[in-house]
Amino acid sequence: MPAFAGMTSRSAVSATLAFARRPRLDLADRGFQAAAGGAALLVLVLLLAIAASMFYGGLPAFRAFGLHFLYGTEWNPVAKQFAAGVAIYGTLVSSLIAMLIAVPVSFGIAVFLTEVAPAWLRGPVAAAIELLAGIPSIIFGMWGLFVFVPIMADHVEPWLNDHLGPIPGIGALFSGPPLGIGMLTAGIILAIMVIPFISSVMRDVFTLVPPQLREAAFAVGATRWEVVRKVVLPFTSTAVIGGIFLGLGRALGETMAVTFVLGNAHDLSVSLLMPGNTISAAIANEFTEADSPLYVSSLIALGFLLFVITFIVLCAGKLLLIRAVRQGGR
Repeated sequence: MPAFAGMTSRSAVSATLAFARRPRLDLADRGFQAAAGGAALLVLVLLLAIAASMFYGGLPAFRAFGLHFLYGTEWNPVAKQFAAGVAIYGTLVSSLIAMLIAVPVSFGIAVFLTEVAPAWLRGPVAAAIELLAGIPSIIFGMWGLFVFVPIMADHVEPWLNDHLGPIPGIGALFSGPPLGIGMLTAGIILAIMVIPFISSVMRDVFTLVPPQLREAAFAVGATRWEVVRKVVLPFTSTAVIGGIFLGLGRALGETMAVTFVLGNAHDLSVSLLMPGNTISAAIANEFTEADSPLYVSSLIALGFLLFVITFIVLCAGKLLLIRAVRQGGR
């Protein structure tokens, strides 16, 4: 029996053309899938290639110093003794200070722009925040060195010494000469740099909350803070976590701004007022001065450790996102 029996001649011709085009469409679809998969695979290959090249470059340092390279505090190019403990400590502490400041400030900015500010003020403030995100890091560093460091040295750090230094426990964190440069200054500069990124993400996701949810909460007598805490935050928790870890990744890898105000000293100190160092600042400062293969290898090993730290932090953020999504689906 003919395949198109009972059809009109016009419909039969249309069906025949459709069957003829299908293999061509299937071929185009397979080509598109291959291209998209190749692009995604290229990113993975590049990531693995970067990690492998840095590990290979730092292998002489890892062989020479072993695990001591991870926690040791020596950094003496003359004696060819290198360890990453001070740089790792400075990277983690400065980033922690930045996030302790940036997260609540960013949350306040996002809540103000979406829940409190009048309509005529939201646009200019949002534009100013976005412009702040586009300022080069070296400008932040120069501003920090010439403007913010004197303020810290003359006003902030003496006050911290006098009022917080004598307190047992936390006093050690705020004791020391008021130099202006140090871990606390670097953390504050980093916080200023990452606030635009975190606040922009929070603001964007807060605006995506359905108005019906807000109106229902207000209808049952909820205050503005209760609406934010019990409606807005649970609805946007996954995106908020993602924005926070985006800012943390920026803080971990920041170089120039930190280099200007950190002091660049390979000394391990509990005090946040004392100069220190970070992985990125050490690489930027000393790579051109590396005069031996072991020195160069140690700096490349620092880069590999920064890669690993950032990868672990981003993986932790991804796990938190997955957990938040699962809890939200229950």
